[in-house]
Amino acid sequence: MTEQLHTLVNAINGPLWDYLVYLLLGVGLFYTLSTFFVQIRLFPRSIKEMLSGRQSGSDPHGITPFQAFVTGLASRVGVGNIAGVAIAVSLGGPGAVFWMWFTALLGMSSAFAESSLAQLFKIRDHGNGQFRGGPAYYITNGLKQRWLGILFALSLILAFGFVFNAVQANSIVAATEKAWGWNKYIVGTALVILAAPIIFGGIKRVSRVAEALVPVMAALYLLMALFIMITNISAVPAVFTLIFENAFQFDAAAGGLLGGLISQAMMLGIKRGLFSNEAGMGSAPNAAAAAEVKHPVSQGMIQMLGVFVDTMIVCSCTAFILLLSNVHATTELTGVQLTQAAIISHVGAWGADFLAIILFMFAFSSIIGNYAYAESNVQFIKNSRGVMVLFRMAVLGMVYFGSINSVPLVWDMADVSMGFMALINLVAIVLLSPYVFMLLKDYQTKLKMGKDPVFKLSEHPGLKRKIKSDIW
Repeated sequence: MTEQLHTLVNAINGPLWDYLVYLLLGVGLFYTLSTFFVQIRLFPRSIKEMLSGRQSGSDPHGITPFQAFVTGLASRVGVGNIAGVAIAVSLGGPGAVFWMWFTALLGMSSAFAESSLAQLFKIRDHGNGQFRGGPAYYITNGLKQRWLGILFALSLILAFGFVFNAVQANSIVAATEKAWGWNKYIVGTALVILAAPIIFGGIKRVSRVAEALVPVMAALYLLMALFIMITNISAVPAVFTLIFENAFQFDAAAGGLLGGLISQAMMLGIKRGLFSNEAGMGSAPNAAAAAEVKHPVSQGMIQMLGVFVDTMIVCSCTAFILLLSNVHATTELTGVQLTQAAIISHVGAWGADFLAIILFMFAFSSIIGNYAYAESNVQFIKNSRGVMVLFRMAVLGMVYFGSINSVPLVWDMADVSMGFMALINLVAIVLLSPYVFMLLKDYQTKLKMGKDPVFKLSEHPGLKRKIKSDIW
C-alpha cells in the first residue's frame, strides 16, 4: 500500500513541478520589477519594523509584529534548512545552493505581497476577538471566490497540519537514531506529549513559545557555522566558486515540454528553497494576519525579512558546513545524516549530539508553527470547538505517523501538497496585485511626508466599498 501511494505521489509531482517552477519564479520576478525591487529598497526599513515590533499594541487580541515574525520563522526554519539543503546538495550538487539564493531573493517580493494582502483582508473572530486571515480570506473577500478559498484552505491543512509535520517528526527521529540510537516509537510518542499542550493552547500560545525558542536556536546554529567557516577560512572562496560554477550545468532534470530546460541543481534548489522559506506558498500570511500593526505593509516587510533570514542566512549555514567538509562527494548519506557527518568531520563526535539537539529545536518549532498556520484555515472552513479538538488530535496523530515512516515518501508527499498550495496562492496574489500596489503607495507616501505610516480605510473610498472591515 505504501509503495502504491509513493508511485501515485511521484506521478503527480513531475508534471506539477515542471510548470510550477516557472510560475514561482515568474511571480517573484513580476513583484520584484513592479515594486521597483521592494525587497532591496525597503530592506533597512523591514529590520526597523521587526525590531520595533516587540511591544504589544492597544488591542489585546492580536499578537505582536515580532511574535508574528518568529512564528513565521518557527515554521520556515526547520528540517528544510538542515535535511532539505543536504538533499539538494547531495542530489543536485553545489549549484543547488545558488538556486536556493535566487529563489529567496525573488521570493522576498512575493512574501511581501502575500503578507500585506493577509493584513488588509484579515477579520476579527467574533468568538475570541483574535485576528484571522491568510490566502483563504483574501481569495474569498478579494477575488469573491469562496470555493477557491476553501480549496486553498484544504491544501494548507493537508500540507502544514499533516504532511509537513510528519516531515519534521521524521527528521527528529532520524537525528536521534544516529546520535543516540533512540527508538523511533518512543521518540514519536514523546513528540506528541510535548506538542499537545502547546497546540491545544492555540496561536497565542504558539507565538509565545516561538518568541522564546526561535532566537536561541537560530543563534546557536549560526555560531556553529561561523566557527566552521572561520576555522576553514582559506577554503571559503573556493566554495563560492564551486556553487556558481555548478549552478549553470544544465543536465535535464525532468521530461515534458518544459522539464528539459531545468537542471537537476535548479529543480532541487528551487524546490528545497521553497520548502524552506515558503515564499509565495501562502503559509506565512496566516501568521502575519494575526499581528496587530498600524499598516498592512509593515507586516509585509517583516515577513519579507523572514525569507531572507531563513534562506540567505540559515540555509547558507548548512550549505557551507557541507561544502567545506566535502562529505557530500564521498558518501551516499543524505538528509540529516549527511549534515551530521559533515559537522562531525569539522568538530568531532560531539557534533552529532549538537545537531540532534538543534534539529529537535528547529523541527519542533516548525511543528507548532505549522499548526498555527493550519488552525486559521480550519476556522475558515468551520469555526467550531469540536472540529478544532478533532483537528488538533489528527495533527498529533500525523506527528506520530511521520516518526515511524520512511523519508522518501514523506518528502514527496510534502512536495505535492506544497505544489498545490503554491499554485493557488501565486495565481491569487497576481490577480490581487492592484491592492498590493495601492498599499505600498500609501505607505511610501506617508513615509516621504515624515509620518509614521498608519493605514486608514476611510482615506480610500473606492476600497472602503469593497472591504467591510472594522479593523482599518
